[in-house]
Amino acid sequence: MLLTRSQTFDPIVTLFSQKKKGRLSIPLILAPMAGVTDLPFRQLAHRYGADLTVSEMVASQAMIRQTPKSLKIATSSREEGLEAVQIAGSDPEVMAEAARMNVALGAQIIDINMGCPVKKIVKNGAGSALLRDEKRIGEILLAVIAAVPVPVTIKIRLGWDETLLNAVSVARLAESLGVRCVTVHGRTRAQMYRGKADWEAIGRVKAAVSIPVIGNGDVTTPQEAREMQEVAGVDGIMIGRGSYGRPWIFRQVAAYLSGETGDDQPSLQEREQVVVDHFQAMIRFYGETIGNRMARKHLAWYTKGMVGGAQFRKEVNQSADSERSLALTLAFFKDQQQRRAA
Repeated sequence: MLLTRSQTFDPIVTLFSQKKKGRLSIPLILAPMAGVTDLPFRQLAHRYGADLTVSEMVASQAMIRQTPKSLKIATSSREEGLEAVQIAGSDPEVMAEAARMNVALGAQIIDINMGCPVKKIVKNGAGSALLRDEKRIGEILLAVIAAVPVPVTIKIRLGWDETLLNAVSVARLAESLGVRCVTVHGRTRAQMYRGKADWEAIGRVKAAVSIPVIGNGDVTTPQEAREMQEVAGVDGIMIGRGSYGRPWIFRQVAAYLSGETGDDQPSLQEREQVVVDHFQAMIRFYGETIGNRMARKHLAWYTKGMVGGAQFRKEVNQSADSERSLALTLAFFKDQQQRRAA
């Protein structure tokens, strides 16, 4: 059912006021990542404690044409928890229509991508290219916010390059126009994913606005999550590449930030169950052929650093049949159990 402005449920309020284990805890968010944060992976992240997940970026032009790929990306499941759909583009009216369509499909939050550094996105004036045109940012935000009854958020970088570090001014503009939350990746577009994310710069954005600020960049361990929180003072932490093959990182970070000690690593049996569940979910979601192919990168991440992992990855990458891929996976984990029992 489409939400209306009069309804009381507010996902942003829910996200930043929830309690975990009887105490206020900082929200943990799964970052939008192309080719990774599809519905099966988002469901796993929720299972392990992610408070909000964000879809892969949906191109607005493709969305309004209702291409099969865009509709697949926008697939949501409210049964798992709070979900946002991220849209990208540079035409305010097209983005507004794409936002309306995504809300009709179940999006609880519309997130606007203003940080993607990839050339094919930037050359069309979208993603981080918008950081060079604050007038266009304002036009997009006004159009999208007016178009949908759900909260609108943005994800930005620190700026285009070292000569244009305008994250603070963009965040202030967004707040003034009604954006409910801003996520800041602590790098410029010029940096791509090189170098170290600047958490202090994220903190300057946090100090400049009253709306919640989520920090993103280089959080791969519970300790790094705590450090980002302390350095930047963020209201939430977004985890991206740190979740590759490790959806349980959300459980680990939540436990660490709540003051729990001890080893929160999954057992080998739990790891196997997660891998099998994830693989089967991808087959159901994409179908045999595409699901088998897309699962390969996840199987590689899950088995990174494990004895015999290189040979397993070689074999599974050559498997064109999902049943064989599953059999190889089960055999790999059986071998791991036997090695530990020896």
